[in-house]
Amino acid sequence: MSIQTWTFIIVGITFALYIGIAIWSRAGSTKEFYVAGGGVSPLANGLATAADWMSAASFLGMAGIIAFSGYDGSVYLMGWTGGYVLLALLLAPYLRKFGKFTVPDFIGDRYYSNVARTVAVIAALFVSFTYVAGQMRGVGVVFSRFLDVEVNTGVYIGMAVVIFYAFLGGMKGITYTQVAQYCVLIFAFMVPAIFISIMATGNPVPQLGMGSSGTDGVYLLDKLDGLMTDLGFSAYTDGTKSTTDIFFITAALMLGTAGLPHVIIRFFTVPKVKDARKSAGYALLFIAILYTTAPAIAVFARTNLMETVQDKPYTEIPDWFTKWEDTGLIAWTDKNEDGKIQYLPGSAIEGKKPMFSEARGTVGQRLILNSSATRNELYVDRDITVLANPEIAGLPNWIIALVAAGGLAAALSTAAGLLLVISTSISHDLIKKQFAPNISDKKELLIARVSSLFAVVVAGYFGINPPGFVASVVALAFGLAASSFFPAIVMGIFSKRMNREGAITGMIAGLAITSYYIARFKLGWIGNPETSTANDWWFGISPEGFGTVGMLVNFVFSMVISRFTAPPPTEVQEIVENIRIPSGAGDAVEH
Repeated sequence: MSIQTWTFIIVGITFALYIGIAIWSRAGSTKEFYVAGGGVSPLANGLATAADWMSAASFLGMAGIIAFSGYDGSVYLMGWTGGYVLLALLLAPYLRKFGKFTVPDFIGDRYYSNVARTVAVIAALFVSFTYVAGQMRGVGVVFSRFLDVEVNTGVYIGMAVVIFYAFLGGMKGITYTQVAQYCVLIFAFMVPAIFISIMATGNPVPQLGMGSSGTDGVYLLDKLDGLMTDLGFSAYTDGTKSTTDIFFITAALMLGTAGLPHVIIRFFTVPKVKDARKSAGYALLFIAILYTTAPAIAVFARTNLMETVQDKPYTEIPDWFTKWEDTGLIAWTDKNEDGKIQYLPGSAIEGKKPMFSEARGTVGQRLILNSSATRNELYVDRDITVLANPEIAGLPNWIIALVAAGGLAAALSTAAGLLLVISTSISHDLIKKQFAPNISDKKELLIARVSSLFAVVVAGYFGINPPGFVASVVALAFGLAASSFFPAIVMGIFSKRMNREGAITGMIAGLAITSYYIARFKLGWIGNPETSTANDWWFGISPEGFGTVGMLVNFVFSMVISRFTAPPPTEVQEIVENIRIPSGAGDAVEH
């Protein structure tokens, strides 16, 4: 059967499973909508947390950015993995014991202020919308290739699917859907990795195969380094980023993880604090399976791509190339008119995306209108690395279709969790807590679902007009979370002296400076985009890493202001003291 037929079958079966679960577990109350009734087992919650955590950025973007950045891409691996450990060990049990299932709810009560709650809602919306844009971009990439539609059409299809089961099931439906999605995405990620590792090195363990010698007796990493340096690239195992930027990006990803509202809320779906700890441990194990495999997939993919296309006549390239070319995610322009593909350093195009002519070239290629002056003739969208790798390696069609189903599972599972955060922030933290405290459960649930619909539309827009590749877009969300939530949560747990004035000022200052930096140097909304280059970065720190600076600004403002204003009320200080007492924590229940 063809790839498209297999894709319809496998994706159709998985989608039927997700939608069936959403209908079966439909939320009937606000508690079921927000925290699944608080009755999810630690194992199921660990699986759901892993699926929620491993978004399109993990499944599609991380291996892609490592494949094309080499050593520099390892910051994403270190930051995201370390960040989850930080969240699970340092913050999650305390937040669970505090008993508030959203970050704005925690901040509003801990800092005894609706102003603080409102600032936290705004920050949650900033983070969630930025994060979900990356997921919608990932959905569009998958659909564009395997359903033979444009990327924008793929985003529209993804929007319809996400809103269906997020709207219907809330956290209860999303939790059990995510259990199924984790099983799909991890199977889809590992199967081709194992096959390609065996083909390349004879070793069935991808993590070991990456460091093994190939069929020619040359170590795979040495071979890739040689391929890249021969063509003028930096060696794959060498980095080009400064140590400062690597540190700040890694820190932003780690600290941003600890402030992600859609991950924190998962620790409230289990009955007890000890169950939250157990589910965190399970999730870490499930996450490690994918994260330790991603670097291997990156090495296999970059090696296969370079060996497959470099100096090959366009007329002799495999079908997979032209299929991806039709989506606009791979492009070739014959700059030296020799009919062969030259993959060299530098961008093949001007701008972020290729612009095509309706006409075709002399050998059938799509003609690029915005070709750059560099010698490089090949444009490859980094987000296709995981999806295209099985095709490049010549694996069976059913495996290629399975990877498509896995990519959709990863993107849609996280998108659903993020949409729930957005709807909860609006309906629970903004409407119920501040404007209509006596609102009925039924009306609150309706507002939450309408908010989800609004959120999908906004997310779809950013999925169609993304500010970058999936992993880099998601990295911006982590920076925003680090600069806004992390200091407020940490000091809310560990400092009895931190008051509302300090927390509010810190969150506003951290979020403001990070948003400004991203708007100027990543989005080009401020200043002249042509002159806002890497040479102008403050302290040499990229937009992906600037969340760490925002976090430091937040800490400084918070601590200074709190020292010159009145301390928190005695009852608040007693609450802070209580949540840090471990005795009896295993039997603590939500209050």
